[in-house]
Amino acid sequence: MTVNVYEQYFEGDLVANGVERRAVLVMLIADSEAGRIRYEAAAAFFPHRDEEDFAVSYDAWYSTVLFDAPGRRSRKREEKLLLDLRDAVDGLAREAGGIVRWDRPLREARRG
Repeated sequence: MTVNVYEQYFEGDLVANGVERRAVLVMLIADSEAGRIRYEAAAAFFPHRDEEDFAVSYDAWYSTVLFDAPGRRSRKREEKLLLDLRDAVDGLAREAGGIVRWDRPLREARRG
């Protein structure tokens, strides 16, 4: 079962595949299967051409595994991973040549 533990849209900057991206969807994803739990930090940059454009294009998706072990979801572990999420996503964005503008959220955070 895959769940977005956290997701939020922010302004961002990146050029990927020749397309300027002005926003980013930041996520902490939990995936549990067969007695294992895996958490992944992900950032999906997308064009955001106007105030209503939240069509995420998945050709500029960057992710990294933060935790992978036997077990199940843990609220305590998720809170710790959320504290580390910004650094992980900043690293992904930097490697791709982009930036997440954390001080400019486009929507409220959603927790799952």
